[in-house]
Amino acid sequence: MLFELRVYHVNTGKMQALQNRFKNHVIDLFMKHDMKVTQFWEDIEDSNSRLFYVVEHANMEMRNLNYERFCNDPEWVEIKRLTELDGPLVIKQESIFMKNVSFFENK
Repeated sequence: MLFELRVYHVNTGKMQALQNRFKNHVIDLFMKHDMKVTQFWEDIEDSNSRLFYVVEHANMEMRNLNYERFCNDPEWVEIKRLTELDGPLVIKQESIFMKNVSFFENK
């Protein structure tokens, strides 16, 4: 299993719009494209304006294929366009890829 921690650096004043986009559209679209979101967080310091979440993937090949399908989905393209009429929600996005370690079982 491959875990992707995605970190969004959010434009000032756009955090609620980004969270609404995930809540109302993106999580369902991810599921449509076989991407399972397991957790969401926001930075404890509002001034940092960062949103974090983890996506589970079978492997890197499937991750890349599923994201490609998601990015080219006409529904996503339209949602992104509509939610960014007043400007981009995200300044930059980072991905950190992780795997389980053999010595620890989540209990």
